[in-house]
Amino acid sequence: MKEDYKQDMVYGIRPVLEAIDAGKEVEKIFIQKGLRSDNFSELMQQVKEMGIPYQFVPIEKLNRLTRKNHQGIVAYISPIVFDNIEQIIPAIFEQGKIPLVLILDRITDVRNFGAILRTAEATGVHAVVIPSKSSAQLNSGTIKSSAGAIFKVPICRSDNLKDTIEFLTNSGLKIAAATEKAEDLYYHVDLSGPLALILGSEGEGVSGEYLKRATIHAKIPMLGEIESLNVSVAAGVLMYEIVRQKEIQ
Repeated sequence: MKEDYKQDMVYGIRPVLEAIDAGKEVEKIFIQKGLRSDNFSELMQQVKEMGIPYQFVPIEKLNRLTRKNHQGIVAYISPIVFDNIEQIIPAIFEQGKIPLVLILDRITDVRNFGAILRTAEATGVHAVVIPSKSSAQLNSGTIKSSAGAIFKVPICRSDNLKDTIEFLTNSGLKIAAATEKAEDLYYHVDLSGPLALILGSEGEGVSGEYLKRATIHAKIPMLGEIESLNVSVAAGVLMYEIVRQKEIQ
């Protein structure tokens, strides 16, 4: 692992187009609000066809990202190549393994994200699914806090987590959601077998629309005055409970 890693930034309409054409894995593109040009139209067509996440922002934000002539476009190149969950799950079953998937709903802190990836690698998670939007950036902070696990655990980007959860359900996985609203403690629920575990943001937890799609709701007991654990700590508690349940079968 290189601790001095710096995330690649590409700016300017033509350089970003060339990066996409060259097959670079673009993590996200920031676009100046109100930008218009022939090249911009070509870029947006490519971005939409490739499903690359993008966001319209004020020019002041772009100027903070770089002082170079960005022409209203700044893109970040991902340090990894994203995987496809729809290809990973069948492959796991074909290998005779029991799939374990982690779904991260709107976890935006890179240190939490990296710490979760580190524990995911240690506990044998087969894939981590993140939303295309509202997710932590894959940068030097993520790499450092993951201790390099970001390069070892397949990460899948989803444009629609509801569809991904439905796919996992149809593939035979149980869907478990970590939530303080659950009635059952995590060590009283069955987390064995093919499983996808959903963890939500610290501010709001798992979204209601995903809670409805979960067949298992589990909570971690809180005996003090603080209402919740840091999400990376909660991830560690729950993933090692999954390991424990596997070991006693």
